[in-house]
Amino acid sequence: MTTAQTILAVTLSLVFLPLGLAKIAALPFMRQAAAHLGMSPGRYRVIGMLETAGAVGLLLGLATVPLGVAAAGGLTVLMAAAAVVHLRHGDPPGRALPAAVLALTAAVYAGVAIAAG
Repeated sequence: MTTAQTILAVTLSLVFLPLGLAKIAALPFMRQAAAHLGMSPGRYRVIGMLETAGAVGLLLGLATVPLGVAAAGGLTVLMAAAAVVHLRHGDPPGRALPAAVLALTAAVYAGVAIAAG
């Protein structure tokens, strides 16, 4: 386990865990975001569960690298899809940028973890 892996895994988890839990709890700002994108609260909760599972998987991946790589792969796909949803919804590119950056960061984590063996 490299320092870069640890930093990326913890940083990503610190981003995804609170966001995922907020979606699961259907906090008002998350319900508003779901409505903006034309999603039901139930679908947004599922996304929150996936984000939370990904965050936990990244942390568990500190001990079991393949689990962390799988979690990072799932989060990469999830965030790439989020960026596409924002753009298809007509949001400006800046609104899709956080999801794109998170997708790229998760992909970098997976690459670093695979390269480190």
